[in-house]
Amino acid sequence: MRAELLSPQPAPPAEPGLPPLAKWPVFTIAGLVAAAQLAFSPFGGFWIDEAYMLAAGKHHLDWGYVDQPPLAPLIAAAMDWIAPGSMLVLRLPAVLATAALVVLTALLAREFGGDRRAQALAAGAGATGLWTALVGHWITPYTFEPLLWLLLTWTLVRWVRLRDLGHPDDRLLLLFGVLLGINMQLKFQVAILCVALLSSVLLVGPRDVLRRPKFWGGVGIAAVIAVPTVLWQALHGWPQLQMGAVVAEESPMLSGGRSGTAVTMVLYAGVAGAALFLFGLWRLLRNPELRSYRFLAITTLLLYVFFVATAARPYYLIGLYGVSIAAGAVGFQRRRESRRTRFGWTAWPVYALSAAAAGYMLSVSVALSAAAAGYMMSVSVMTTSMFGVPTADSLARAASAAYAALPPAQRSRTAVVGDSYVIAAMLEAGGAQHELPEVFSPHRGYGYFPPPTERIETVLVVGDSTALRQQFAEVRQVGNGEVPIWLCTGKRGTWAEIWPQLKSL
Repeated sequence: MRAELLSPQPAPPAEPGLPPLAKWPVFTIAGLVAAAQLAFSPFGGFWIDEAYMLAAGKHHLDWGYVDQPPLAPLIAAAMDWIAPGSMLVLRLPAVLATAALVVLTALLAREFGGDRRAQALAAGAGATGLWTALVGHWITPYTFEPLLWLLLTWTLVRWVRLRDLGHPDDRLLLLFGVLLGINMQLKFQVAILCVALLSSVLLVGPRDVLRRPKFWGGVGIAAVIAVPTVLWQALHGWPQLQMGAVVAEESPMLSGGRSGTAVTMVLYAGVAGAALFLFGLWRLLRNPELRSYRFLAITTLLLYVFFVATAARPYYLIGLYGVSIAAGAVGFQRRRESRRTRFGWTAWPVYALSAAAAGYMLSVSVALSAAAAGYMMSVSVMTTSMFGVPTADSLARAASAAYAALPPAQRSRTAVVGDSYVIAAMLEAGGAQHELPEVFSPHRGYGYFPPPTERIETVLVVGDSTALRQQFAEVRQVGNGEVPIWLCTGKRGTWAEIWPQLKSL
């Protein structure tokens, strides 16, 4: 008896139908990704959308916004409340989501029958995606969205696998509904994913999922969770629908139009990721072993065509990379098992190159966030091309100095107006250490926040003052730093009349 107690005990058996989880390689890769993203988190200042998320959540918390639901602003505000001014803490949820994406890609490979090596290959590809490396520590909706999309597909893959084994777990369909509802509070693109999934299931199956009561129960749960932000959109005239035209208009500048989107949508997967993505997509379409999961390949192709046709952002497809990457990794395992390949050693240089490219993108993220305001001024709503590097702190400091220079009586009737949502968000995000009045902007989401009250007679415009020149008798420049600052006096009309003329998406 004593000898039995001291002898090594066998590892507990894996779940029936599943290979053992490759814990050490997968969690090591995820840990390295988290460590790298966390190490870069304190540097570079706010990225454009980070400042917007923080400002919206901290100063304008609501059930919805023009261009996204409230979850990301809420997360940003919560982290700033825990540790005000700490970029490391602010970005921690994004870093954890990026690391979890790596683990989930490996778990998908395991669901497809991948052994330890296949899981590690899938995790490595997920860890070295170019877009993932670039945004992996930014507190933005598109940093969290890939993880939530992949969780959605994981529940479906797992449900299908268990159904094929003869004992489906319909609780996964309820979980699908919960995750879908959370997705709807993060980004509305998940609705397009659902349309593509439904179309694919109707085309190639598994149609029996639509006959499951718990599937429709999950849909009901998702609808309940999504009600607040959907109601906000309805009460404000569905501004999210207008954002599609804005995205398409910006596409030539940001991604090279439709042709650029078509190419970048694959390249963003990274060196190893792109190879596995394409190979895995082909296997999902053609391989009998994956016949039950063919609907995921159809979904990916439908979304790819739709996003290219609408000149959407190239990162909109990121959340489905992991499915095809996992299928591709298992495909190479099958070739290895059948001894049909002699080039297994080539994975090492490919992954080394993939890691180097991801590392480069991570360093680029710091430079981009450092130049965020200047970048926005050069590509979007500004008329002046700016390539300086105004951080949120320096922008707020300059505006505060211009405000402090006003006579006390005038200061009490003065507000600050950013000519774009980026400038306004940078001012609010960096204004904690500087004296500033209320900050407004007629642009994008800020245009739907409450306008200045009628007691405001003077405004300091940060950026381009062209839009306000007809609304004020006198406009003169009072700041000539990285971003010009203008003092507008002699208001012509009420804000109720002026603001609707200035609002723009």
